[in-house]
Amino acid sequence: MSPAGCPHVNCFKVDNWKQNLRVIYQCFVWSGSAETRKRKAKSCICHMCGAHLSRLHSCLYCVFFACFAKKHIHEHAKSKRHNLAIDLLYGGIYCFMCQDYIYDKDMEQIAKEEQRKAWKMQGLRGLINLGNTCFMNCIVQALTHTPLLRDFFLSDRHKCEMQSNSCLVCEMSQLFQEFYSGHRSPHIPFRLLHLVWTHARHLAGYEQQDAHEFLIAALDVLHRHCKDDNGKKANNPNHCNCIIDQIFTGGLQSDVTCQVCHGVSTTIDPFWDISLDLPGSSTPFWPLSPGGDGSTLNGESHTNGATTLTDCLRRFTRPEHLGSSAKIKCSGCHSYQESTKQLTMKKLPIVACFHLKRFEHSAKLRRKITTYVSFPLELDMTPFMASSKESRMNGQYQQTVEPFNNDNKYSLFAVVNHQGTLESGHYTTFIRQHKDHWFKCDDAIITKASIEAVLDSEGYLLFYHKQFLEYE
Repeated sequence: MSPAGCPHVNCFKVDNWKQNLRVIYQCFVWSGSAETRKRKAKSCICHMCGAHLSRLHSCLYCVFFACFAKKHIHEHAKSKRHNLAIDLLYGGIYCFMCQDYIYDKDMEQIAKEEQRKAWKMQGLRGLINLGNTCFMNCIVQALTHTPLLRDFFLSDRHKCEMQSNSCLVCEMSQLFQEFYSGHRSPHIPFRLLHLVWTHARHLAGYEQQDAHEFLIAALDVLHRHCKDDNGKKANNPNHCNCIIDQIFTGGLQSDVTCQVCHGVSTTIDPFWDISLDLPGSSTPFWPLSPGGDGSTLNGESHTNGATTLTDCLRRFTRPEHLGSSAKIKCSGCHSYQESTKQLTMKKLPIVACFHLKRFEHSAKLRRKITTYVSFPLELDMTPFMASSKESRMNGQYQQTVEPFNNDNKYSLFAVVNHQGTLESGHYTTFIRQHKDHWFKCDDAIITKASIEAVLDSEGYLLFYHKQFLEYE
């Protein structure tokens, strides 16, 4: 087919063709509601032989259903001179003149829009607690409502190279199908739990586990079970082209500066999440300065005296003097010298997960830190980028004249909370549905939630999604 595409689609693009195509996608391809699924089941049969399967296609001109495998739709196209038909399972457009499935930018746009509308009507489903498994359920809710992860699994893009009964990616794919099937009854994730126990043995057993630890373990197993499009690892051993790395992996830059010659040693490491210290922990948290510049960054303020997520990020990215007990060998001085270390973001992930370190484990004490941390609905990460390092002095952000980069802006879409003590507690999740509708997921129970309830919650894991994506 020529780069210009199929020349026969223009015969279809007359009058209200866009609306007509949308109706076909809504009613017969991407069936979002239970009503449209029932209608599809009753009406989508071959008008020649009465079969339900055999790759049913619908004529785009007269909504005539017929088998593709038995060439009944071909006979209809020839007799009526209706050259275009749509695959009712996958939504592809077939041209009988070109004898191939075709790509048309306008039609593809309509297909994607209607597909996303259908998916957004679904996805709200509770999960049965299998015995202290709320730590797993809350992470599953966050992952199944991660937009690009949902698009990947519902588009059937995973090509398994393992035994399907041992592949966590296959199980996640099935889990997404269950979540977006439209069923409202709680799902029982027993196969997922079994596979997690198999591949992450430190999480096995019915004791309460840490949701953050489960998240990292799940991403690690999914990453190992994924392959990139070519089935090969990338040259960088710390990064591949699998869907997990595409969405969750960022680059953390560490600059170590010698205090004698001021030489800088830079390393960049991949990360899936950022763990942030909190006031009230045994780790010193530098005094806040509510009146300082940038105190309302990301829409956060200190009017109520609360610590903000931005405060935690400022602390995470401030220069830290390593002291005389942690000297490093300077390549410039060729001797061990005191140094300063500073962390910044070299590359931001599509989904940024922030882990507020509420569980403190040390030789002297084990406790939960309940300090309230204010977090925004929209987050700008520009001040914490390596490229913004020059505008930072002594750990205090200095406002730059240039406007913030839109590529670094994020929107909150999931919050995992922990209620109770370190020894006895329970995990729940707030997830954002389309049009900023929020819901609370408490194992099998799903209830509508207000934005105020989300922002007033204690917060343990915060999931942010990039507002602007660049597709390769």
